[in-house]
Amino acid sequence: MRSPNSHKKKQPSSSKQTTLTFQRGELVEIVSQDDGFEGSYYAANIISSLGNNDYIIQYKTLVKEDNSGLLREVMSANNIQKLPDKIDVTDFSVGDIVDAYDKDGWWVGKIVKKSGSKYYVYFKGSGERNAYPISLLRVHQEWVDGKWVRNCCQK
Repeated sequence: MRSPNSHKKKQPSSSKQTTLTFQRGELVEIVSQDDGFEGSYYAANIISSLGNNDYIIQYKTLVKEDNSGLLREVMSANNIQKLPDKIDVTDFSVGDIVDAYDKDGWWVGKIVKKSGSKYYVYFKGSGERNAYPISLLRVHQEWVDGKWVRNCCQK
């Protein structure tokens, strides 16, 4: 899959993002605001700091176009976030806002239906509706004022 950040980047809203510093080797998520990738997050490791809030990151799931290895990019701290808190859940409800793991990353969506062990998630940006087992879903959280805030129950 091509990098969600391989073309011109939009900066995330400053009201939700506080610029953080990251350490070499730290596991983080890259926040994509690019057209077609809005609301997606990709796991990466911090390789090094370049100063001026820029970092070299290496994705955990995205590969170079020639498939020769994992993709590395220079990324602004504004597009990097700490990993969200792990919240164990045994069930979601219709209307819950979740992150669904698909296409090598986490995508924000809304549960619109449950059928058996499958949850149907609607993605506003693409208009798609896909089914997922609970193992590919997590509680959606937002980084607000230096802490994770659960955002799963907006209906």
